[in-house]
Amino acid sequence: MPDMPNLRVAFVHYWLIAHRGGERVLEALGEIFPQADIFTLVYDPERTSPAIRRHHIQTSFIQKLPFGPSHHRAFLPLYPLALENFDLRGYDLVISSESGPAKGVITDPETCHICYCHTPMRYLWNQYHDYRAGAGALTRLVMPLAAHRLRQWDLATASRVDHFVANSKNTARRIRKYYGREAEVIYPPVDIERFAPGGGEASRGGEDTAATAPYYLVVSELVPYKRIDLAVEAFNRLGRRLIVVGDGPELRRCQKLAGRNVEFMGRVEDDRLARLYAGCRAFIFPGEEDFGIAPVEAQACGRPVIAYGKGGALETVIAPNGENGPEPGQCTGLFFASQTVEALVEAVKHFELVENRFDPSFVRRHAEGFAAQRFTREITAFIAEKLAEFSGR
Repeated sequence: MPDMPNLRVAFVHYWLIAHRGGERVLEALGEIFPQADIFTLVYDPERTSPAIRRHHIQTSFIQKLPFGPSHHRAFLPLYPLALENFDLRGYDLVISSESGPAKGVITDPETCHICYCHTPMRYLWNQYHDYRAGAGALTRLVMPLAAHRLRQWDLATASRVDHFVANSKNTARRIRKYYGREAEVIYPPVDIERFAPGGGEASRGGEDTAATAPYYLVVSELVPYKRIDLAVEAFNRLGRRLIVVGDGPELRRCQKLAGRNVEFMGRVEDDRLARLYAGCRAFIFPGEEDFGIAPVEAQACGRPVIAYGKGGALETVIAPNGENGPEPGQCTGLFFASQTVEALVEAVKHFELVENRFDPSFVRRHAEGFAAQRFTREITAFIAEKLAEFSGR
């Protein structure tokens, strides 16, 4: 067993400008390796958790460019140069956290490099055409050449990684397809203890009140691939109450689409989020995710999930195989087969016919399988095994 506390460890995380799933993984890794230094392209301390700020954090030269932290995506062609300029000499272990680029760093021959991959870069690979279609005219014009060169670099840097870990089977398949590498699947940590069934509460007009009106819930970053617009339009048609928690570039567009039955709450405190999860009829998950932490959080509150039946949801939600709905106490949600308003509307209507068949205690127990303790146990064992193999070469 390697002497973990005395290892020189570096984490390479794509950017630290929000607190989402990737940052939660980084926090969990930081509990295992409190001595680790963090290298990142850009960093906003105000939007980074105290647990991450406790580490020594080194940024790239993009941090010092005009509008670097706030408009870092505009500097995408500079990412390879920025990452390769990080000096990682002398580290025993480098763990890159990959969603944007991170694995492209250069390490010593004596350094073991493990990449925890949330997804190969979406805007270069599986969602390239979606991103290009939604971009401005100038970006659409230059994107093909820039993306082609970045793909070559991204593929080449896969060979710099000693071992890949994927956050889901879904992501492992993409790693195999785009990089030609196998990956161990270790699901990311979900803070199950923050959530519990019961005690639901919602708000309207900015005041906390008991959730007297039944509601459905979305919790998401409001970006195009999450397809929150699909949920808004479906609930406009249904006339059911929908609460949307989150912020992002799609907020204004979704607000313009929304009827009076759809309420946007922005970002909320953790305690209030837990109450919103616990009080909803069901959690709506219309996008295709690599894993998807929010549906697991909803299930930790005993609430079923209505999800697009593709991607990570297939690994986190138990849905019935037949058309007659779940057997009592054996499922945690329902899937809809296509990303259309009509399919989601029909899924919600079907859910309301079988709503009483879902057992909150069973839903909660299923979510417990994704608890943070499991992640810590599995990733620690994996790292120890690979370090032992590496030192024995």
